[in-house]
Parts: sequence; structure tokens; C-alpha cells
Amino acid sequence: MTTHPQIPAPTSTAPWTRTARGANLLGSDGRLGITIFEEVTALAQQHAAINLGQGFPDEDGPREILDAARAAIADGANQYAPGQGLAVLRHAIAAHQERFYGLAVDPHTEVIVSTGATESIAAAILAFAGPGDEVLTFEPFYDSYGAVIGLSGATHTTAPLRAPHFQPEAADLEAAFSERTRIVVVNNPHNPTGSVLGRPALELIVRLAERFGAIIVTDEVYEHLTFGVRHLPVATLPGAAGRTLTISSAGKTFSVTGWKVGWLSGPADLVAQVRTVKTFLTYTSGTPFQGAVTLGLGLPDAFFSSAAATLGKKRDLLGEGLRAAGFDVFEPEGTFFTMVDAAPLGIDDATDLARRLPELIGVAAIPVAMFCHEEGAERTRSMLRFAFCKKFDVIEEGARRLGTLRGRL
Repeated sequence: MTTHPQIPAPTSTAPWTRTARGANLLGSDGRLGITIFEEVTALAQQHAAINLGQGFPDEDGPREILDAARAAIADGANQYAPGQGLAVLRHAIAAHQERFYGLAVDPHTEVIVSTGATESIAAAILAFAGPGDEVLTFEPFYDSYGAVIGLSGATHTTAPLRAPHFQPEAADLEAAFSERTRIVVVNNPHNPTGSVLGRPALELIVRLAERFGAIIVTDEVYEHLTFGVRHLPVATLPGAAGRTLTISSAGKTFSVTGWKVGWLSGPADLVAQVRTVKTFLTYTSGTPFQGAVTLGLGLPDAFFSSAAATLGKKRDLLGEGLRAAGFDVFEPEGTFFTMVDAAPLGIDDATDLARRLPELIGVAAIPVAMFCHEEGAERTRSMLRFAFCKKFDVIEEGARRLGTLRGRL
């Protein structure tokens, strides 16, 4: 792989930018409060509601990888793995990238294993961005991005993804990049919108990153969970490989989110710098799980296609209930999530509705405004996110309850 061109070091000081969740942390008295995520979960528990706000599966992944983890524990794989990750998993990651995308990755110098994708994202941002820099994300954005950008001291800038298709527009991208853009974070497939970014938008991102000397950090954890469209890694595009760090994880693909096994691959010089930061975050984690994920990455193609097909049926089932409720439904092309607009119900404050839903109909969801800064929050004020990574009977009951919403408002 080619090496990344020299990027200027951070320059001046910039104010800390609040995160989506962080904006909800302080109460009027200045004390730490709880986030809307915690609040909705508590309300769901209080009212015995079906929690479609939480984005994790409620059933286990493939038996063979669960058995492999148990066997590894029994066989004594319970101490530190190498900081870079088990060699066998790094080779499996490289093989996965070659198998699915034709990407040639050196498992010795161009791959690291992390504590979930979240740590890879954090280590990459902390490695390359600081005061005086800008880190660009799409908005709405996965909430941890804002938190880590704040920790880095960089300024968090955004480019909007607008309803109904949630694809970045060329004019917005052109306006969002600047000479201070150090990193652009590309979450694709995208949480919370469920969109899969098209090739023209991705190619424009690469051209702009090249023009401004920015690193591309891609969060591709839903890469195998798309519906009728194929995931396109940014690193496969012309001119991208030398400046792109590709991140994914086992949690979503294999329904083992609690294992927290992720990985990052890219040019050796960039990976080495991320690895240095990662060493002082967790160093390493999940030794028996790393071996089990190795097995998972080698599963037949039929496993990956079947997992996406099953999830697609759950998407459709939940979508029926959401439409019956009266929402405007934005059908996702990937991920675990469906976004809706409550405006057709005469509701313009989805945060208030999210607080009422658990008691009103026994279903919980998350307001999309929590994934945005002020301007984006206003644009998405009437929108909610629902998760469909649940058992079929849970989705069926959730859809039935949603169908009663209009009569209870």
C-alpha cells in the first residue's frame, strides 16, 4: 500500500466542542445529569416497554464461534494478547478484506485489533487531531465521535445528511472541508439514518480529502448488514488507500456486541501511529474472543448473506408497524435502525414523544436530535430512531403496539 503524504501538525488552540450526548449531561443546576439514552432505558424498564431504542441484538450469534470462545477459555487463553492483536486474527482480517473487497492488507504491519470499533475510532482521532484542527463527520452522527473529538481538542464540524435519502450533497461537502480539516469520519452504512453512501459521494470525499490533506477514517461496522445494495469500502476507491483507515468489528456481524472485538487496517505508517495511542488506552483485550472471531471471519458466504436477509425481514416487519402508527418511515438500506418522522402525527418534538412512548404504548425509541449539534437537532426535531435487531416475536409485538399509537395520542 502507498504511504500517506505528510500532513501538517496541529497549530493553534480551538475550543472544546460539546457532543450530542454531552449536550444532555448537565442539568440546569450545572450538575451531571443522565443522557436521554439512559432516561429512555429507565422509562422502558419502569413501564415494561419493548426497548427499540437500544442498538444491540437480543439473541446470540453463531453457535460455532460461541463454542470456540468457551473452548479458548477452557484451554487457558485468558491472559494478555499481543497489543497488536492475536496474529491468527490479524491474518483472518487481512483475508476477509481480500475475500470480500479485493484489498491487499499486510497482517503484520497494516492491521491492529482493538476493544471494539469504538477504540479504533478513538485512537485514530486522538493520534491525528488536536487543537487547531477540524474533524468532519456527517450529521446525524454516532454519539461517541463527538465525545472523542472533544477529548482531542479539535473542532467538530459536520456535513448534513438530509431526508429522505440521507446522502451527502456535493455543495454541503465542499462547504464542510477546509484547510484545517485533519480527519473526515465516514460512517457507512450509517447510524442512525440507515443509509448506504453511494459511490459518487464517496469519490467526492476522497477528492476533497486529497485536496485538503485529510485522513479518512471509516466506520464500517455494518458492512455485512445491507439490504439490496452492496457495501463499498472507501479504501477500494482510486486515490483512497494511502490516506484511509478502515475500521470494523465483530459485534454487529456476529451478534456478539459484548465481546468488544474490533479492528483497524490501513497504511503501515498511519496504523503505527494509531497503535501507539491504542497502547495507552486498553493495550489489549478479549484474548479468547479474538480466537473465536477468527473462526467467524472464515464462515462461508452463505452465513453473511443469510444474516443480512434475516435482518432485512425484521426491518420490513417493524416498518409495517411504524407505518401503521402514522409515522413517515425512511426505509434503511443497512444497519440495525429505522428512522421515522413524527410530523404526520402533528408532533414536532420527538424528544418529548420518546419520553411518553414507554407509558403510552409500551415501546421505547431514541430521538434523532440527540445525534446532532444545534442546527442539526432543529432539522431532525421531529424524528425518532428505532432498532430492529431483536427477535421476531419482539418485533411483532412492538409492531402491534405501534399500531395503537394514533388512538392513544
